[in-house]
Amino acid sequence: MNPAKTKHGNGQRTAGVTFAARLTFEDIRHGYHGKDTIRGLSLTAEPGEVLCLLGPSGSGKTTLLRIAAGIEAQSSGRVLINDREVAGPGSFLPPEKRGIGLMFQDFALFPHMCVLDNVRFGLTALPAGEAIAEAGVALERVGLSHCAGKYPHALSGGEQQRVALARALAPRPSVLLMDEPFSGLDSRLKDTVRADTLAILRETRATAVVVTHDAEEAMRMADRIALLRDGRLVQVGTSDDLYRRPRDIFTAAFFSEINEFSGRVAGGRVETPLGSADSGAIAEGTEVSVAVRLSGLSVRETGGPIPARIVARRFLGVVELLDLAVPGTESPVRARIRADLLSPGVRDVTIAVEPKDILVFEKSTESPYIGETTI
Repeated sequence: MNPAKTKHGNGQRTAGVTFAARLTFEDIRHGYHGKDTIRGLSLTAEPGEVLCLLGPSGSGKTTLLRIAAGIEAQSSGRVLINDREVAGPGSFLPPEKRGIGLMFQDFALFPHMCVLDNVRFGLTALPAGEAIAEAGVALERVGLSHCAGKYPHALSGGEQQRVALARALAPRPSVLLMDEPFSGLDSRLKDTVRADTLAILRETRATAVVVTHDAEEAMRMADRIALLRDGRLVQVGTSDDLYRRPRDIFTAAFFSEINEFSGRVAGGRVETPLGSADSGAIAEGTEVSVAVRLSGLSVRETGGPIPARIVARRFLGVVELLDLAVPGTESPVRARIRADLLSPGVRDVTIAVEPKDILVFEKSTESPYIGETTI
């Protein structure tokens, strides 16, 4: 049976199954106009894995994706698919021969082509009839068969995103590269479209590499997350790894809102305006940065060990965001608490801190992480 024509019990076709590939970046370096944009980065996406490339603007995420696709060439290093070199010192396989699908941030649909023709655009190796049939199957899977004859301008943003996904998956790529695929969607649609996309990726079993700058989005989608900064790999692992065991304060701040303090290790501990923290294995006398997650602060009108005064209070629906004046620091301490905990108009409160939400790191100008972590 052709897997593309398999149906669920509700009559909806499943996505065609592909043979997922391993995508490996090996000591990749790249630069523009004399400025390094990727600096010796090594990383592997395993077959069938959803790997998210996460980081701020300018961290090298999209450049790495373009190097994988063959749109750009690295300065040095190698790209391998199933251990076969597709870009390196001795070879450069063109994009159309890599078995890689690419989905752009702006969807890149052809405005002069109807939806069906957009989806079958990459099926050039098939006879016209088969290409139309495969494109129809891809459209049915994303729930847009009824839009086959429409043009992109007649579709909503969410519908255009699903057409772009159908087009990327129609040739059954072994690796699918997605550059900020949900950034243009209305926030109300984003969760639904993202969940649908993830379900389709699981069905196709393709290896997927997804670029995003949104930590929560990466945590919702990824089997593993690779966090980039200034062209380097800071940390790679599961969402649980990066949230609970961040390698440095940059990682901690990327995955949760934090208050940051400076201190020095003395007697195995470091003092902060929010109390004393265990410094772990960090050497005596070392200068450290201390991160305290906003969610780790418990604010009550009485009963806490640290006195504070509310200087700003923002109601956000389910939660409130507080700015607090605390002895020992001139900067406000922020806290995120459940909205119904404090009385209206109260100013003087107390704070307690969850020890698990206090993270201590050696001060460093950049992440010490080099190379690749295998999970």
